[in-house]
Amino acid sequence: MRLLGSLTSPFTRKVRIMLVEKRIDCELELVDVNAPDNPVLARNPLSKIPTLVLDDGTSLFDSRVIVEFLDNASPIARLIPADKRARVAVRRWEALADGVLDAGLLVRYESLRPKKEQSATWTERQLGKMRRGIEMLASDLGSRNWCYGERYSLADIALGCTLGWVAFRLPQMDWRTEHPDLARHFDRLMTRPAFAESVPREK
Repeated sequence: MRLLGSLTSPFTRKVRIMLVEKRIDCELELVDVNAPDNPVLARNPLSKIPTLVLDDGTSLFDSRVIVEFLDNASPIARLIPADKRARVAVRRWEALADGVLDAGLLVRYESLRPKKEQSATWTERQLGKMRRGIEMLASDLGSRNWCYGERYSLADIALGCTLGWVAFRLPQMDWRTEHPDLARHFDRLMTRPAFAESVPREK
């Protein structure tokens, strides 16, 4: 298999962590989706990363689809519960964490536009979504050791990727001070090799 992605993409990071935790071998091909000849376009009409190319040439896209495929591809370290209620709870965590990222990426893209074209009102609206989302993540976590139940799961991976990206791209958002339990949990996640080896960075 081949994973098309980047070292700064939080969604690519989520898939990379899943691959390590599931002990699945996969080649990582770093791509720039803004390049006119980027290889993602031939595999994903939306030209988005991550895109996973399977051995038979089939392409999977959207990190949520990819992580579900990977969790079912190997019985090692199941990260999405089989029980329907637990499964929905974990996927809810993922959806909320991904939603915070979606708003954060819009803030990031807006900041890269020419200054005179940027909208402070629009940016603040996205930041509001992020703040509310992080507040709910913190409230749902509380002082527990894991996001859901008594074990590490996809919920923890999604949360860790979100907080890691916010710290990397939007350090002005002081979620550590405002939500110490989130900071504690994030630091704990970073002791796992899969997290430590996938810290977002420029190529």
